[in-house]
Amino acid sequence: MPFAIAKPLFISARRRARVITGLLLCAAMLSSCGAGKANRALEAEGPVALQTQPATIAVDAPPSVTAMGAGEHDDRPQAPAGREAVLPAESASAGQGDEEAPVAEAPGSALAENPTHTVSPGDTLFRIAAQYDVTVQALLNANDLPNPDFLEVGQVINLPQRPLEYTAPLLILPDSRLVRSIGADGFDTVAFVDAQPARLGQLKVAVPTRQADGRPLTEQLSAGQTIERVAQEFSVDARVLLAILEHFAGLLSDPTVDEERLLYPLLAAEEASNAGRDGLYAQASWLADQLNKGYYDWKYRGKTILDAPDGSRLFYHPSLNAGTVAVHFALAQFADDEAWTAGIGESGLRETYRRLFGDPFEGAFETVPSDLRQPELTLPFPRGDVWRFTGGFHGGWGNGSAWSAVDFAPPDEIDDRWCYTSSYPITAIARGMILRLGAGVLVLDLDEDGDEGTGWTIVYLHVSPHDSLRTGQIVEAGNLLGYASCLGGYSTATHLHIGRRYNGEWIPADCLRCPEGAAIPPFVMSNWKVVGLENQLYQGFMVNMLDNRSVIAEQGRFTDVNVIFW
Repeated sequence: MPFAIAKPLFISARRRARVITGLLLCAAMLSSCGAGKANRALEAEGPVALQTQPATIAVDAPPSVTAMGAGEHDDRPQAPAGREAVLPAESASAGQGDEEAPVAEAPGSALAENPTHTVSPGDTLFRIAAQYDVTVQALLNANDLPNPDFLEVGQVINLPQRPLEYTAPLLILPDSRLVRSIGADGFDTVAFVDAQPARLGQLKVAVPTRQADGRPLTEQLSAGQTIERVAQEFSVDARVLLAILEHFAGLLSDPTVDEERLLYPLLAAEEASNAGRDGLYAQASWLADQLNKGYYDWKYRGKTILDAPDGSRLFYHPSLNAGTVAVHFALAQFADDEAWTAGIGESGLRETYRRLFGDPFEGAFETVPSDLRQPELTLPFPRGDVWRFTGGFHGGWGNGSAWSAVDFAPPDEIDDRWCYTSSYPITAIARGMILRLGAGVLVLDLDEDGDEGTGWTIVYLHVSPHDSLRTGQIVEAGNLLGYASCLGGYSTATHLHIGRRYNGEWIPADCLRCPEGAAIPPFVMSNWKVVGLENQLYQGFMVNMLDNRSVIAEQGRFTDVNVIFW
């Protein structure tokens, strides 16, 4: 018998989808960095009825797709009848440099005609969306659900139809200007914001974080410092954040901008409050996460379909690159159809960016080479120490980014405290330079050039650093860096979060759905290789490549399945 849960949200279907998805992702993040879980994937979804085998549905290739070999699948449409899939001359040669936009496959996202799903015990909209590789919003658009939080066993859910149209083919931004990559360190965000005629430079922003013992802490930053903080945390170029804030809210050029628009430039106050997005820091962070989601979903997770603001579904045009797809996706999350169409058009965001910062395609480069190899890394704690593998692959910063990070918990014997500073050391996993240090974050620069946007960087989070550490300091593999805690970001239990980037781009810890040609090196530390589970944040294994031992991502000390050492 299905559970009854909280009363529905009386807001529009589109806003309701955003709120539901936001709450689910918040729940996922709470459990990822928090205490006590039986299964974090279930916690992230909200109430369920009863456990069951997930249903399946046959998939068809779209019309006009030629037959392929066994096991192959392509859900991209051919040009619709009467429409020629030809790129404008400028879009086809917009100066991508060596950057070639991959055309990713999305197995399972091409659905049969008039497809449906019959609700089984344990189903939620979130779980159904993940099963068919669609969004919660798309399910809401396809169904008239009086209460999306309540599904009855046996209820028939309409699944979204396969798109028949493409998005516009215009290239807006190269990958190397979406990611905070080479050259981004040379842009002075604070000075640029302060020099603009609008009131943004005068704004003081409350930025929440956590102390080592888990207590909340608020920092006061200027607007420029806030945007730079968001850019560093999410590894998104500050210039694209500023261009969007200017294009849609006039935050840089309009001196008449009122207080409410400064605080709620993208999501209105009511919607922002429902989703926990009050204030400039929260809204800019949400925007960066949406840009990352569009970028990494397309580039590394095979997502080829966009739910447009008018409720329709579109295939991303095959000529697009990940940076442009990121813009298409992010704008669709807050703009209405008219504003979205204009924003991705000739006189839209691309023109606003050029007016502020020049041609983004000038000097564009490939962010991640096809022959990328990971350097030798060790586990982030001393040989012989026994830690717990508590979190499989998940977002480097926010769930929208590539699932590039994993979590480990130290072996302290504790009482009833969830947040504390561990007595067990965290160590450098390779030789490198301490590039950024503060607010629980430590960035290790492996090429030692002092630029966070070049080469391999390792991001540590929830670290109480050792008193002797200084930025610019060179450390060797195995050197003491600090101790796990709840410091920085959001965490409800002491642990270490660690992820990889190359040229500023988050590198997936395991790339289960990478398109052909995207050769991503596995995340290997001390011969322990990260192995993820399809569509399951925080779940997975680590397998020892020498003796085939394995550990399972599981929180807590009540089982030995997550014990790891070297």
